Amino acid sequence: MEPDLFVKNLLLIAVFLILTPLALGTSLFTLIAISTNEEVVSRTEVLSYKDTNLITAPMPGVNVYASLPSESYAISGNVYGKDARIEIIRQYLEYYRSPLEPYSTQLVAMADKYGLDFKLTTAIAQQESNLCKKIPENTYNCWGWGIHSQGTLGFEDYSHAIETVSRGLRKEYLDKGFLSIEDIMGKYTPLSNGSWAQGVSTFMADME
Repeated sequence: MEPDLFVKNLLLIAVFLILTPLALGTSLFTLIAISTNEEVVSRTEVLSYKDTNLITAPMPGVNVYASLPSESYAISGNVYGKDARIEIIRQYLEYYRSPLEPYSTQLVAMADKYGLDFKLTTAIAQQESNLCKKIPENTYNCWGWGIHSQGTLGFEDYSHAIETVSRGLRKEYLDKGFLSIEDIMGKYTPLSNGSWAQGVSTFMADME
């Protein structure tokens, strides 16, 4: 082999051995860089999607608002958006066509104010006057409240009567230890043979 050809081949081999690793390294670096960039772009697109779709497609169980509500609301175990007890009383009074129907809310409110069963005053009114259909004219006294030898106690209107009777049941009966329907009967209508308590209890059960 001629010396010039030998040297030429040697140079080619040397160039090949030098350039090949460089080419391989450059290709590998480029592939890694491209992969990393695609992953970053992918994550950015996902975040962007979530950010722009939270309002229209919120995660399950999460409430998302376009803006903060101007008011906050609390929920209590004893408070309802529309008190179911009021509706129970209203439907009961409506069924019997009682003039007390418009006072369903007050009947429940006074029961709460004085710590009574919300059905009690309505049941007593049913027992005493067939829900105000049998009362002395213009007395608004559906409960036989304050009956005495001179006549029957009268009220200004049903609203006044409901509060007076509810307050009286608390102060004159429950606060003095008359806690059951039978106990209340013993003072409310002492001559009853038990039918008063039975009637009131039955009417209360009808409203459950």
